[in-house]
Amino acid sequence: MILGKSIGKNSIIMGLFAVFTTGLIVLTQVSTVEQIQAAQRIALEKTLQEVVPAALFDNKLLEDSVEVAATTQLGSKETRTAYIAKKAGVPVAAILQATAPEGYGGSINFLIGINANGDITGVRVVPPHFETPGLGDKIDLAKADWILEFNGKNLSSPNADGWKVKKDGGSFDAFTGATITPRAVVDGVHKSLLYFNEQKLALFGTQTLSSPSSHTSQPSSGTAQ
Repeated sequence: MILGKSIGKNSIIMGLFAVFTTGLIVLTQVSTVEQIQAAQRIALEKTLQEVVPAALFDNKLLEDSVEVAATTQLGSKETRTAYIAKKAGVPVAAILQATAPEGYGGSINFLIGINANGDITGVRVVPPHFETPGLGDKIDLAKADWILEFNGKNLSSPNADGWKVKKDGGSFDAFTGATITPRAVVDGVHKSLLYFNEQKLALFGTQTLSSPSSHTSQPSSGTAQ
């Protein structure tokens, strides 16, 4: 009888302890998730401002966006978000999420900023990537400044033949012993420019696209195909 009461008492204590512990874990996870999401937003916003310099726009990039349907030009198999940079309410640049699927270590995700004239304002590889340390990882700005070669480039400069690494007769440097990685990124950036050229009306929602400083009409939201 005494043994039974002891076991029952211990069971209740263990049960209460389990409930308390579970509640504490859930509470910790909820608060941690919020912190992680906040940190991710801050990191994303920082990267977006590296791709399109903050001096070019005055809106909150994370709050101005359009959905981009899956397309092979951006290497995407699902809908993604494009961020629209604006100055005084007028779109001046778009930031696309793209993927170069044929890197040496697998797919390489990157962000590319393109202004209304079709000039690249910046490209940044989004971690993680699996390119060879000391070789292919030079696509990361923290390792080398190679990715800055794209700044100011467009579909006319270089021309179509120039959108290759120099080893293939193009305009862009390759890495010694790691040609596959830069070749994939150059191809991915070129395809992103082609996509932008075809879809800039859907991205910006306005036909006044001749130059960032001459826009007068207000953009409308939409979905780029």
